[in-house]
This record gives sequence, structure tokens and C-alpha cells, in this order.
Amino acid sequence: MLKNRLIPVVILNDNNVVQSVNFKHTNVIGNAITAVDFFNSWAVDEIIVIDVSRTKRKRDNFPKIVEGLSKRCFVPLSVGGWIENIEDINNLLRLGADKVIINTQGITNPNFIKNAAKKFGTQCIVSSIDVKKNEKKEYEVFADRGRKSTGLDPVKWAKECEKLGCGEIFLTSIDHEGMKNGYDIELLKIITKSVDIPVIAFGGVGKWEHLVDGIKEGNANAVSAANIFHYTEHSTFHAKKFLTDAGLDVRKPDFYEVPTPRNPKYEEIF
Repeated sequence: MLKNRLIPVVILNDNNVVQSVNFKHTNVIGNAITAVDFFNSWAVDEIIVIDVSRTKRKRDNFPKIVEGLSKRCFVPLSVGGWIENIEDINNLLRLGADKVIINTQGITNPNFIKNAAKKFGTQCIVSSIDVKKNEKKEYEVFADRGRKSTGLDPVKWAKECEKLGCGEIFLTSIDHEGMKNGYDIELLKIITKSVDIPVIAFGGVGKWEHLVDGIKEGNANAVSAANIFHYTEHSTFHAKKFLTDAGLDVRKPDFYEVPTPRNPKYEEIF
């Protein structure tokens, strides 16, 4: 059985690491290089980097950022945002990404997921599914950074993504994201029950207990978060220890004492 994974998420907007609340990205909190350096040292299993810039023009530096991060990232690196064609995937993998995360383009053209999985392998392709409750209080998939209603049922779309060949699902509750009230466990349950591929939970972590709930109650294979890891010292180390103490099967860190604080150094890579 696969071990449960702990995955920090780095959200980039116009090349800056930002805090995210209900898919609104206004508060700049740092630099991607510094964030990855910390996570490398603090017992994470993977790192996800997502570019949420509103225009593709402002994303021009993202490939260079991916290349810089991959050279110092010692765990699998998954990247997403504005991935629109096979060439984009090929370029990001060539620059050092291990996986790519596909969202809007997969909804617009489902065969894109199928073709990508066929060319690069299912292990490289992650389908991002962003969900919130619509006016009818029903779960619905949203696209274009949470702005566009699709009319898609999350369960049906998750099953379709699996059928098309994606290797994992990155599931985000837009309603819970940044609210610190925990994952949407109801949503997690119905998605994890409907597919056989791993599901990564995202959106809502405000305390370590929420990570445990995501696995024990929501049946997620991996738990991820963004804001809490940026604002809590030794965050991922403490999170991993909390998961271990809760009896979950996670990869134990190489150290058992809290590491000495590092001195963050801003490094310009643009």
C-alpha cells in the first residue's frame, strides 16, 4: 500500500508567492526559491507549484522558475497553470518538472488529457478539479481559475479523468480554500469513493488535525496545503510528526528533532 503523502503547495501570481482565499490571490508572502528551500529541509514528500497569473503574458517567467526550482528540489515537483498543449508539457518536463497539473484545458478538450497520458505516461499527468457549490447548493466543477461554471458533476468528471488516463486527481474545494475550517470532507468522500487513482486533498487546512481528517475521514491518499505552511515555523516537520503520531502510514523524516531555523535569503531568479 502506498504511504500517505504530505505536499506543500506554492501558489504563484505574477512570479510572487501569494496567499490564497477562495481563489483570490492578493497578499504577497515571499519568493518561490526560498519556499522550496524550506520545504526541502522539512520532511515533505512532494511539492506542487501552481501559477495563477490572470494572463498568459504574465506567466512568461514560469518555465524559468520551474527550471530554477527543479535544480534545488530533492522531492518530486508537480507544476500547473496555463498548460494548453503537448509542447507546454514537454517543455516543463524537460526543465525538470516530474508531473504536470492540467485543469481548464482538460475540461475544454478532454482528449488533451488522453493524448498527454499516452505520450508522457499516466504517472506524469495530474487532473486538477476545482469544485464549489452552485446556486442550487450542488457541487459543480469550475474552470479558468475558479471563475467559469462548467455544469460538470465532480464525480462524473473525476471518473472521466481517470478513464482518460490521468494518474492522480488534485481536488480543491473553492469554498473551503483559505478559510482554515478544514477540507470539505463530504466532497472528498464522494470523489475518493468514485475513483481508484490517488486523490490529493487541497483547500481549508487551518490546523494539523485537518490533515489527519483528510486521510482518515476523507480517504485522501495525500494531503496538501499552502497558507499554513508559509506562516508556521518548521511547519511541514510538525505536520509530518502530527500525522505520524496519529498512526498514519507516512514517510518518516530523517530527523526527529526540530531543525535549527534557517536564515531565509531572497534569491532573484528572473
